[in-house]
Amino acid sequence: MTSTAIQEKAEKALKSAVRKLVRERSKSGESLYIWRNGKVVKVPASQLLRKRN
Repeated sequence: MTSTAIQEKAEKALKSAVRKLVRERSKSGESLYIWRNGKVVKVPASQLLRKRN
């Protein structure tokens, strides 16, 4: 397996894990902390789901 293939597989797995986390947190009404405009901010997971769709 090439280095590029490994990187692509790792990126795909990471994105999948983040999507799963956002869905789980949204269902339970929890927030996530993200990096936005040079600052760490608390954002409701449901808000992140709306942005994705």
